[in-house]
Amino acid sequence: MFNIPEKGKDISGCAIVGMMSVEGRMASGRKVISAIANMHERSNGLGGGFAAYGIYPEFSSQYALHIMFETPLAQRQTRDYLDANALVRHDEPIPTRPLEVIKNRPILHRYFIDIREDVRRQYYDLSEDDIIVKLVMEINRTMGGAFVFSSGRNMGVFKGVGYPEDIGEFYRLDEYEAYIWTAHGRFPTNTTGWWGGAHPFGLLDWSVVHNGEISSYGINRRYLGNYGYECLLHTDTEVIAYMFDLLVRKHKMPLELACVAMAPPFYQKIEKMAPDDAAVVKAIRMVYGGALLNGPFSVAVATRKMMMGFNDRIKLRPMWVASKDDMRYIASEEAAIRVIEPNPDRVWMARGGEPVIFTLENAEVVHA
Repeated sequence: MFNIPEKGKDISGCAIVGMMSVEGRMASGRKVISAIANMHERSNGLGGGFAAYGIYPEFSSQYALHIMFETPLAQRQTRDYLDANALVRHDEPIPTRPLEVIKNRPILHRYFIDIREDVRRQYYDLSEDDIIVKLVMEINRTMGGAFVFSSGRNMGVFKGVGYPEDIGEFYRLDEYEAYIWTAHGRFPTNTTGWWGGAHPFGLLDWSVVHNGEISSYGINRRYLGNYGYECLLHTDTEVIAYMFDLLVRKHKMPLELACVAMAPPFYQKIEKMAPDDAAVVKAIRMVYGGALLNGPFSVAVATRKMMMGFNDRIKLRPMWVASKDDMRYIASEEAAIRVIEPNPDRVWMARGGEPVIFTLENAEVVHA
């Protein structure tokens, strides 16, 4: 059913959208669906998806695992594994509506879990987030026909094979409200599109949507493997999500410096920097050489506390940014923003290699 390639990766020339209220105000999924639908031509029906933040207030302290299964057997085996490692506080099928254009859908289920106390004692040197990462990698690697595609708190990723507006309708996202939304329309060009290979890619609270190609995928994948991250979904964007988790969460790098590691300035530009700044950038290039992302890309990255737009250093893919009152927008095309905000206060194009970061004024938002 999943039609996963044995080797290789998918690249894309896709559409991305991000919208965020820095005050934590909730917005309907209808808005982000209309924005991504405006860029219908940038997709080809082989992948679409969304990430939404603030959607599970009743389970805000639990990790929300969205898992796709190829067979009922894979679902039973995964549930046994979850019960051995976690306390499942609630589980249910992910709500969907029948849609004729969405075909070969897997079993879609969500689990709200806490880590068992005995498991925490067993991995006493790991944080809860580390244990969840280990659990996600183990399911994706060993449970044949099971893939975790979302694992954060009070957020969720919804994705599949189809045009993004159809995926949004399929998952009933018009019934959700969130203070951050990201969306993606995919155009895979060198391998088959499949449900797990659609965007966003998520790990813990991170979600990433990407337009472009990571030509350094092989190097980045091997580099991440040194730290326990296994790229098993056969799409180059997966390395971006894991790289942010490694650099920011694990290595405690500020977002701006993590972006320097992934898209460092050229040496001609470094030589013109102030000596202290140049020394920092050179050190990052030497220590984190395996984190450098080659190729054209524009990405929208989100966590529960921020949304960021980030281009490759030459800016080979488009990215527009806008603001209006407490709302912030990122999109591949200005027209997609103006569908949902016709009169923004400011519109600009992000610069290559320089992240645009919007942070939540109230760092923890839980809506009853």
